[in-house]
Amino acid sequence: MSTYIHFTEEQKQRAASVDLEEFLRCRGEKLLASGREKRLARDHSVTIRGNEWYDHAEERGGHAVSFVQRFYHLSYPEAVTMLLGGELGTVYPSAEERIEEPPKPFVLPPANSNMRRVYAYLVKHRNIDRSVVAHFAREKLLYEDADYHNAVFVGTDEDGVPRHAHKRSANSFGKAFRLNVEGCDPRHSFHHIGRDESLYVFEAPIDMLSYITLHPEDWQSHSYVACCGTSIQPVLKLLERQPEINTVLLCLDNDEAGHLASRRMEEQLAERYTVERLIPTHKDWNDDLTAEEPSYAQVMQ
Repeated sequence: MSTYIHFTEEQKQRAASVDLEEFLRCRGEKLLASGREKRLARDHSVTIRGNEWYDHAEERGGHAVSFVQRFYHLSYPEAVTMLLGGELGTVYPSAEERIEEPPKPFVLPPANSNMRRVYAYLVKHRNIDRSVVAHFAREKLLYEDADYHNAVFVGTDEDGVPRHAHKRSANSFGKAFRLNVEGCDPRHSFHHIGRDESLYVFEAPIDMLSYITLHPEDWQSHSYVACCGTSIQPVLKLLERQPEINTVLLCLDNDEAGHLASRRMEEQLAERYTVERLIPTHKDWNDDLTAEEPSYAQVMQ
């Protein structure tokens, strides 16, 4: 039986308004940039902004107190106590103290005059088939940005208008950089629409291109979508656009976040679609691909 703790209305309000980004950083949680929001590294379907959170897989969210209750498995009094600093006396800033600029309209990063660095990274370092890279480059769904030479994976709407862009550093060494461009619509992430009744679902664009490389036979007849995370929104949008699809193959990562997201997606889709799970042997499909084929560095030795 939990101990009753009396909180004043001011204390309740202060706990609910704690800036979740600063709170999580203080607790050593890893956060990933996702446009104007941050995404939990241990559960990519969860985004936070200020004192608000949202689980895109379960389509539910709330403020700081409910976040702490849900993700730290605490009672309401325990969550409020933690947010107020608890025994450590930590003072967490309020989200109201954060100064935010107005949202910017979605604009694709300027393109470089060539794609040499992106081709070298994807083909030589990631072992993705050159013809697969070339296909998406010709469709203007993949290019190299001019400022930082990142790989840019573009998602378009029903009319072919770019609505989403995911940037990925093309450096073979150092810390990987992944970011959705500010202002993009998460429903229209990087994808390919085929002719048959199957949709393959991935977390990242590189996973998607790796799977195609591993399974190249008649690949263009299938549909594929990279969620750039684990939100089901891009999947639902593509299924809405392609009503003839009746089979969804979940190809998310072989880790805790990937398994959890796959179960959530299956629960939401199983009533209308045949849902199958394809699990990579290693953590993801690019790990499978690079394990199967020698890397460029190994070949050059």
